[in-house]
Formats: sequence, C-alpha cells, structure tokens
Amino acid sequence: MKKITILSLFLCVFSVYSQIQKEVSSDWTSFNQTIAIQTAVSKKFKVIASVKVESEEPMAWAGVWARVDTKNEEDGFFDNMNDRPIKAKAWQSYTVEGIIDANTKSLSFGGLCLYNGKFYFDKFELLIENEKGIFEPITVLNASFETPVKNGDIPKWDLGISKNKIVKVKEYKIISDKSNVDGKLGLLIEGSGIKIKETGKIGNVEGASPQIGAMISMLEDLKDRVENTVKNMDKYEIDYLHDEEANRIGALVMHLAAAEAYYQVVTFENREFNPEEKKKWGLALDLDKGGRNEIKGHDIQYYLDLYNEVRTKTITELKKKDDAWFATEQKRYGVTNQYCWFHVMEHQSSHLGQILFLKKRIPPQMAVDLQQKIKN
Repeated sequence: MKKITILSLFLCVFSVYSQIQKEVSSDWTSFNQTIAIQTAVSKKFKVIASVKVESEEPMAWAGVWARVDTKNEEDGFFDNMNDRPIKAKAWQSYTVEGIIDANTKSLSFGGLCLYNGKFYFDKFELLIENEKGIFEPITVLNASFETPVKNGDIPKWDLGISKNKIVKVKEYKIISDKSNVDGKLGLLIEGSGIKIKETGKIGNVEGASPQIGAMISMLEDLKDRVENTVKNMDKYEIDYLHDEEANRIGALVMHLAAAEAYYQVVTFENREFNPEEKKKWGLALDLDKGGRNEIKGHDIQYYLDLYNEVRTKTITELKKKDDAWFATEQKRYGVTNQYCWFHVMEHQSSHLGQILFLKKRIPPQMAVDLQQKIKN
C-alpha cells in the first residue's frame, strides 16, 4: 500500500514537472500550433487569420506567422509578416503562404504581437495543396477561440514559438474577448508596461556634449544587449560553472558593474577605490578564486540592479562634463578620459561574448529523481 502511495506521488509530481511553464520578460509574444508533415512532393500551404490592432504606439504591430522545420535541421520556410506589419484597427483577413517538401518534418503556425496595445486574433485556417493542386482545409484546433482562455492559457494552442515549449511573457495579458469575426469569442492579447528604447543610432543624447553623447549611446546599447541576454535566466543558469577556470554568468554581470564603478572614481575623482568601495567591488573586479566561490546564490535581478545603479551614476556624471574634459589626459594612467570610457565600452563587449559562449553551453537542469525513492 505504501509503494502505491509513493508511486502515485511520483506520477503526480512528474506530471507537474513536465508541464512547467517558463515565464520571461519580453517586448513581444506569440502562440502556435504544430503539426507533423509527411509529403513526397513539394506542396503549397496557406495560413489565414483575422487580426486587428488597437494601439497608440507607432512601433506596435501584429502578425500571422508560419515556420517549416526540416528533418535535417536546415532552415525551412519562415514568414512572420515583419515586412508588412498589421496595424489596422478594423478586423481584416491576412494570409501567409509557403511551401513544404519531402524534407519537411513539421509545420508551426500562429500569431504574434509586439509592444504595448491590444491585439485581437480570430478564425485561423490552414490549407494545404493536394495532388490535384487544390487547397484543402486542415483541422485547426480551437481555430476561432470558442473555448475560452483560462489563466492566460489558450486551449489547444501553445504559448511561444514551439510545441510543448510553453513561454509566458510577463508583459502580456491573454483573455477571451467578445470582439470577433467568427462565433462568439475572439482572442485578445494586451501588452502593457513595455519600454521601447530607440536603437540603431549613436549620439544626440539630450543633455550631453557630442562626443560624450556618442559614448553614452554606445555604452547603453551594449548594456541593453547584456541585459537582454541574461534577464530571463534562472539561478541555476547564472550560477552554473563551466569548469574550474571559468566564471559564473551572474558574477560576470557584477564584474561589469564593478569595472564601471572603478572608472567612475578614476575619471570623475582622479583616485582609486577607497576601502569601502574595495569591500563592495573587490571580488567582482578581480574575479579570481574568491569571486568564483563567493559571488553566487542571487537571482539575475540582483546583479542587474547593481549594474543599472552604476550606469545611472555614469550617465549623470558624464553629462556634467564636456568634450574638452573628454579629451583631457587622465594623469593616473596617461590616457585620455575618452579612452578610459572607450575601454569600459569594449570591456562590456568582450564579456558579452563570454556570457553568450557560456550560456549556450549550460546543460539542462536535471529533474529530481523520485524513482530512487520508490525503490527504497
């Protein structure tokens, strides 16, 4: 009787574990269905859906998307309408057309949306060409979202872009809505609280001289890349140690903050760290065995908060300076203040590459082996 109880517990916990959903922070979200494909010849397909967008944000848009995954992992067809974004406030039907062939393993399709606003979806259709060249409808489960959304989950659809890899995005609320084109309900995804940063430009920073403005924009661009790379990592991932000579990702983010804090006192105050600053930043600045052993156990936001705190001071102090100060030699090291901050920038870039390398090589976290408990 005891064995049955433990086995039941194992099955229950295993079921919950296998359905764990990853929650992330992002400026976009999507949902999908995936079907297996077997065909000996090339065939055309169409994904059709009705969509409308209500947003005051110029960059906000929605799309219908489709992706072909191949048997040998080569790139297949992909279209998410980013070259023809949906922004219309009235319901309209949109079509994505592609090709499947003998190398196709599966076809994924669905909807996506970006930034703040209300994004409505309804009446999905999938049609695949038959041997006579006629498009035949393929069943799409809960195609018009008549089965209501429950707790942010869309029945018969997966959140994210892949089957069984459910990704919930904190910035988006997903509900059923009475606005629709087919049946009684439609799908509403509402994005809020998303801050859009202007990218792809250097300089023209309000309150900063030209050369300093250019440096601030480059520093911020790199910090955004670091943050976007790590912000959705969990404690296991940021504390994972690749080998005894490597560094933990969390410690590397703190190292970036520490190095920037150091160059603040060097350039703004012409000095080294004082004892209090050494106590706060010393291990992170050096990242030797001490940093490897002690800088761990925090979630990623702990490290990002430190990084953001340091960066806020950097920008505030740099805006107080002018281009003449920037070109002045920093006597402590015999280089200009501009070169010091160039080093901070390229230092971020170097460690971003290191973080990306380490992130790709983190093995999956093992589940708790409850089967061993059953044997005992």
